[in-house]
Amino acid sequence: MSLKPSKRLGIRIAAATAALTVGGGLYAAGAASADHSVPRTDKEIPNLTQVQDKIKAFYGDTVDKSGQHYASPDSNYAKQVADIEKKAKAQIDRAVKNGKHLKGKPAIVVDLDDTTLLTYNYELQQGFHFTPESQDAYLKSTDMAAVFGMPQLVNWAQSKGVTVFYVTGRGEHQREWSARNLKNVGYKPVADTAHFFLKNKQTPPAYLPCGATCTTVEYKSGTRKHIESQGYDIVANLGDQYSDLQGGYADRIYKLPNPMYYLP
Repeated sequence: MSLKPSKRLGIRIAAATAALTVGGGLYAAGAASADHSVPRTDKEIPNLTQVQDKIKAFYGDTVDKSGQHYASPDSNYAKQVADIEKKAKAQIDRAVKNGKHLKGKPAIVVDLDDTTLLTYNYELQQGFHFTPESQDAYLKSTDMAAVFGMPQLVNWAQSKGVTVFYVTGRGEHQREWSARNLKNVGYKPVADTAHFFLKNKQTPPAYLPCGATCTTVEYKSGTRKHIESQGYDIVANLGDQYSDLQGGYADRIYKLPNPMYYLP
């Protein structure tokens, strides 16, 4: 995922409280994603400090000896993710076993930030204030932790003959750092150029008619369309944002929880 800092920061607070309840499970068309109404009084605005405290509690905030913050595998966040992964695994397994009904070779598409890799430590370091510069500096030197259970799900899918594609809104210049991170935290499917798609605004691929002006939905759905054109049937698409999932070209879609920010 990637967004201009002013827009990302401006909408993350308005969506944070709602996302605590909305951000998980199987996405249904028309589901609420954020409240963009103008508050009439301050009582309609969630208190920033209290929202951040709720986010930390949801992730089971833990601090190591060096003072770094991490999510807990015993947190409510981890439990919610595990429930979604269980449903996804069962559905992927059924799809593979009923292969004669597939439209092509079975595949899954997974997002990076807060779908395969957990940004919680980065977000806490930045005070939930994303900037492209701080993200670059972090990714160059630091591996984000894996989202709980996701390496196991992704690796299992590969073992069942499912091709794994990584589709992220990160920039093309972040490819090497991102591929390193995926490998170092246990993802076995190789994030090579054939299976790892990042945004390339300088030289956008020909299969995206919107070119360098693609919205997230246009970029991600267009990339899934391209994947299916290569003879694959995307049996499951997993992401933490509704924009990861909209636009079609997937048999089933799974929304992972993320109360830290909202990306249209």
